[in-house]
Amino acid sequence: MYDCLNRWDLTAAEAKRVQEALSTKCIEKPLKKEISTVAGVDVAVRNKMTTAAAVILRYPTLDELETATVTLPVEFPYIPGLLSFREGPVILEAIGKLKIRPDLIIFDGQGRAHPRRLGIACHMGILLDIPSIGCAKSRLCGKHTEPGIKRGCHVPLIDNEEVIGAVVRTRTGVKPVYVSVGHRIDLNTSIHFVLECCRGYRLPETTRRAHRLATTAAPQQ
Repeated sequence: MYDCLNRWDLTAAEAKRVQEALSTKCIEKPLKKEISTVAGVDVAVRNKMTTAAAVILRYPTLDELETATVTLPVEFPYIPGLLSFREGPVILEAIGKLKIRPDLIIFDGQGRAHPRRLGIACHMGILLDIPSIGCAKSRLCGKHTEPGIKRGCHVPLIDNEEVIGAVVRTRTGVKPVYVSVGHRIDLNTSIHFVLECCRGYRLPETTRRAHRLATTAAPQQ
């Protein structure tokens, strides 16, 4: 298996094989420790450069504690299902700049709700060995019914008769998000933390603040 801690220059076929191998290392289990900090990560791509922003918030107040940004050249093409190979290197650099090690990371992308069961939240969670959640704005795979219209309603996301995530209404009357396990957490707890981190908006504050910071820090034309 390729060592993704040191090597990202892979073909699409090689990257898929890495995902298949790493997916067996994903741990799905209840959290063992109390959460006091939660992080969000987002990436902006502009002028062939990727800028990652990492934001750490105190939980449950969501007060901002620390931020970091890193900009690197784009080295991997945009291929659906292989997002972690495009964004992973710059995300790891940004998280590595943080002085605080977060208790939990919510990623703007998929976790187990992925064709090879290794979305970016799983991949980064395994490499960082930090509990992680995938909270995506759109579906990559799987089928589901429509959740109830009120905040907190959710239905399972199913692929080949396997529950791979949940479709969660984080705000009454708005489009749901797609929540799935990243690493070292279970699905019900993932849903809980996503809802707890949504304060009046569709997306959790972790994602919203990281997105704002990444957009601001990205190189201008």
